[in-house]
Amino acid sequence: MPAIENEPASTDFLDLRQVNVARGERVVLHDINLTIRAGEHVAILGPNGCGKSTLILAITCQLYPIVRPGMRVRIFGRERWDLTELRRHFGVVGAAPMGGELPGERTAVTPGLDAVIAGFFSASSLWPNLHVTGEMRARAWEALERMEATHLAAQLVGAMSAGEKRRILIARALVHRPQQLLLDEPSNALDLAAQRELRETLRGLAREGTGLVMVTHHLGDILPEIARIILMRHGRIVADGPRQELLTEPRLSELFHTPVRIGRDAEWLHSW
Repeated sequence: MPAIENEPASTDFLDLRQVNVARGERVVLHDINLTIRAGEHVAILGPNGCGKSTLILAITCQLYPIVRPGMRVRIFGRERWDLTELRRHFGVVGAAPMGGELPGERTAVTPGLDAVIAGFFSASSLWPNLHVTGEMRARAWEALERMEATHLAAQLVGAMSAGEKRRILIARALVHRPQQLLLDEPSNALDLAAQRELRETLRGLAREGTGLVMVTHHLGDILPEIARIILMRHGRIVADGPRQELLTEPRLSELFHTPVRIGRDAEWLHSW
């Protein structure tokens, strides 16, 4: 995998200490202590409303922690970043379909390649004032190739299926050749075939060396390459350790407050 320009020297992607985050008047993350190495593959698992997505927003600096003595947020070893620079070092794929991720009246009529190139500018489309270089186009095409989505280059986003939009969204996140990819409920709104395709694609990225931090409540999303599991409940990390210790029926039954049964199919897990 090509190296990242100005790659941070730290071996840690993330270092959080005593982090509390409020949304409105309510504190939703409580005393979060978490370190994730650069290039590590991690799944954050928990029921709806446990604070998983808020944690992603805090990591991506879309929400800021409550300032208290002892609180620390370091990303790639630094506590202060220019957000434009920071977003060159990791990619983010949210839970919503592309229409929700890329608001704007032109999104539906934007070709797939343009939508990926627009990722360089955090824009929904290639507006006339944006200066696109030949290198940007080459990297966008490279990202489409990695997602096996070059056939979507000329197709309009509004005509794509949910699975195709998700491929474009991940390609946007890959244009900077990030060291770490954050995925929030990646299989949300996808049918069974699209889920399978997405999971195999993510396995390929993991094998190439891209770090993955995956937020989910679906056991089937947890790739075989993910060795570390973080369990969350009520805005707190309640367990952090190897998958063989935490992905068990007793642990998950306690986490979700309902009887959980786990099935295994080759390298994959599923639950009911």
